[in-house]
Amino acid sequence: MPGAAAGFCIYNDPALAIARLLELGAERVAYVDVDVHHGDGVQAAFWEDPRVLTISLHEHPRTLFPQTGWPEETGAGEGEGSAVNLALPAGTGDAGWLRAFHAVVPELLADFRPQVLVTQHGADTHFEDPLAHLAVSLDAQRAVMESCHELAHRYAEGGRWVALGGGGYAVVDVVPRSWTHLVGIAAHAPVDPESVVPPSWRDLVYARTRQLGPGRMTDGRTPSWKSWEDGYDPADRLDQAVIATRKAAFPLRGLLA
Repeated sequence: MPGAAAGFCIYNDPALAIARLLELGAERVAYVDVDVHHGDGVQAAFWEDPRVLTISLHEHPRTLFPQTGWPEETGAGEGEGSAVNLALPAGTGDAGWLRAFHAVVPELLADFRPQVLVTQHGADTHFEDPLAHLAVSLDAQRAVMESCHELAHRYAEGGRWVALGGGGYAVVDVVPRSWTHLVGIAAHAPVDPESVVPPSWRDLVYARTRQLGPGRMTDGRTPSWKSWEDGYDPADRLDQAVIATRKAAFPLRGLLA
């Protein structure tokens, strides 16, 4: 946060990168944060800046630090409407997480048309993460990485995409695999989910942690979701979260809720 560390962060690398892009003349930068925690620092840094659109998908502030990221947090002053928050109920799994992402992010990016897309891929949405309460698989995380890559090429000028890591505390079984997928996708050299984890790496993990480590680059899941365009259920907790976000933020950007 301004002038001080917060959470597990000493320096806010996404905010610094975006600030540098603005210094270099960028006029529209979109930031999409799919870490399980609210992207409060980047939101605060550009709270009144219409040049930066921040979108955060995170576990609901009722159940997770830092207890911010409510749908009603939408920016202020000239930046009103530049902050978008989607607070997901604890226990949200692959289908709900992907449904929520696709119900909000693509439409906002299509409208904003960023010159650069910056995304933060914290691995702590995973069902094995010890510090949070979502239930997302590695395979769904990979699907969102692929979607961000595609959205950058569709809506950002020249496909400009800055892909960053973030949180993640299942440091043997989840984080290394998740970010390996991210680097591969960003480098146009995606890793086959069925690939075997290199034995040399597993040996190193065992030597240092006495944990065996994962055998493959997948959790063995095939994520799917129902499109928002196919309708929604006002009684469903996940759909209620999406509705709250769309109602709070979309009209401020001239979009239908």
